Amino acid sequence: MAGAVGWVWFAAVVVEACRALRVLRFAEAKAYSGRDLERKMSPKITYAVDYKGQPVDKTRAGGWLSAAFILVLEACERFTTLGISANMVIYAVGTLHLPSATAANIVSNFGGAGFMLCLLGGFVADSFLGRYWTIAISSLIIAIGSALLSISCALPSLRPPPCNPNSSTCIEANGFQVGVLVAALYVIALGQGGIKANVSGFGTDQFDENDKKEKSKMDYFFSRFYFVISLGSLLSVTVGIYVQDNVSRSWGYGLCCFAFFFGSIFYLLRTRKYRYKKCVGSPIVQVLNVLVAALRKSKLKSPTNVDTLYNDSTDDSTAPRIRHTDQLRWMDKAAIIDENDYGTNGSVIRNRWKLCSVTKVEEVKMIVRLLPIWASTIYFWCIHSQVLTFSVEQANTLERSIGNFLIPAGSFNVFYIAGILIGAAFYDRVIIPLMKRWKGKHGFTNLQRIAIGMVFSILAMAVASIVETRRLAVVRVVGGNVTTLPMQFYILIPQFFLVGLAESFTYSGQLDFFITRSPKGMKSMSTGIFLSTVGLGFFVSTFLVSIVNQVTGTQIGTGWLTSNLNYGKLYFFYALLAILSFTNLIFFILCAIWYVRTMKNSSQIESIITSSEEEEKHAMQKEGTLTASAAEDYE
Repeated sequence: MAGAVGWVWFAAVVVEACRALRVLRFAEAKAYSGRDLERKMSPKITYAVDYKGQPVDKTRAGGWLSAAFILVLEACERFTTLGISANMVIYAVGTLHLPSATAANIVSNFGGAGFMLCLLGGFVADSFLGRYWTIAISSLIIAIGSALLSISCALPSLRPPPCNPNSSTCIEANGFQVGVLVAALYVIALGQGGIKANVSGFGTDQFDENDKKEKSKMDYFFSRFYFVISLGSLLSVTVGIYVQDNVSRSWGYGLCCFAFFFGSIFYLLRTRKYRYKKCVGSPIVQVLNVLVAALRKSKLKSPTNVDTLYNDSTDDSTAPRIRHTDQLRWMDKAAIIDENDYGTNGSVIRNRWKLCSVTKVEEVKMIVRLLPIWASTIYFWCIHSQVLTFSVEQANTLERSIGNFLIPAGSFNVFYIAGILIGAAFYDRVIIPLMKRWKGKHGFTNLQRIAIGMVFSILAMAVASIVETRRLAVVRVVGGNVTTLPMQFYILIPQFFLVGLAESFTYSGQLDFFITRSPKGMKSMSTGIFLSTVGLGFFVSTFLVSIVNQVTGTQIGTGWLTSNLNYGKLYFFYALLAILSFTNLIFFILCAIWYVRTMKNSSQIESIITSSEEEEKHAMQKEGTLTASAAEDYE
């Protein structure tokens, strides 16, 4: 009996020992898996640093809250720049007594300078200051420019005296008065270029692209970014312009200064919680490297075997590599290794001004292929300039009352913004689902969207020309000196709406095209190239107005763009713009055909982009393996 009890006791001990060993092994496995999970889910990220320059902890910095602080500043930028440009022509004509053409050119040049300076803002951020400091300094610049503009409107010495009601002539602003106004506008444009070029990029820096959860938040950020732009625009053409017209110009522009002052403070309060990326240099330098190297070796013969071209494996190994293509072969000479590229020890001397890798050359090729599309989309933005200038002047002559409320002429851009929002919503909610169902495609291609927008721009100018003929028919009945014509304002809504509808297609198509068809390392540069089309479009508008004035003059009876639109022939100018838009559409279609044929077919385009993404993923996996190995060695 005792022996049986002993054996039972021994079996129980063995069972408990096995159970304890199993628990121990489970705890050990859990500990190892915990360390492995901790290594994989480490909150430290290497692509960005905190305000001290240390690897950032993404649980404590960045994310949606930081992005929201940045979006507030973008809303202030839209509120300021659009509020100024949408109503400046009324101030220039009504208070400074400038001719309509001169006032339109001031507004167009202001808009063009702001978008062209985006290239400078991107270059400064990439090469010297970084996005954070470029945005902060640009905000201060806009606040100073808005203050100068407010002062120029407040001081009687900086504007001419009011018109004498007993005289048909008004004293025009002198050169100094106009110079102060223009100087303030260009200061604002300088700050606008710095903010517009970097605010979206700095916002996306707050999210980790390699984290699926944060990647989805980044996608949501872009939709919120567009919403903020629209919100700022709506506030500017409603509240901002109402203050300018019904309180005073100086208070209206002072409101812009206060908005940026408090927006800048709001932006700076989050300084310790942002994620920062180090300056890596401007892509413009890489483009110059390839062009200079190719010119230096222009007399060399291109090799028949592309495998002999230089492709340095140590050249920015974390960047995606792109395979060689057969187009633009003259640029391949930048990657030819000649006898002057070897050192005394027989190794290749890496001088980027004399020798570039195939990947660097192919990246520049991708940018060069974009240039015909870039050139053919510049004129489109000349049409956009009209809703800020002559169309606003037209609105100023019509009956704009709704009950006891008088709609400010500059606020007619609400219908332009409505065209943008309705066009974008219609495309996303109607066109895309229908094309998915019928053709299995995700909407139109980016080039097709650009073309559709150009068609709407032609319709907009044709409608504007017809509307102007009807407006002048009323003028001939009541006389040209009548301040407000007996004609309701809604007749102008279609041209504002159609221009907004055109922009909803062309803007999204351009942005999609320039971003998706450019190398990953040159996304900011390609965005700057896209924005430069907007700026150049404004300058084209200035050029056309100047040419029309020189050809037709400004005299009543012959001039198209007279000081008083009631005595001009603005409908001829709109018709000219419609004809030029149609010509530009043909030019764009030819450039689009050239682009597709140059790339041979869509599979080659996708092969370039896919190879870039595959190489990038490989580099990320390699980097992750090295990081894990280093962590194990450290342990």
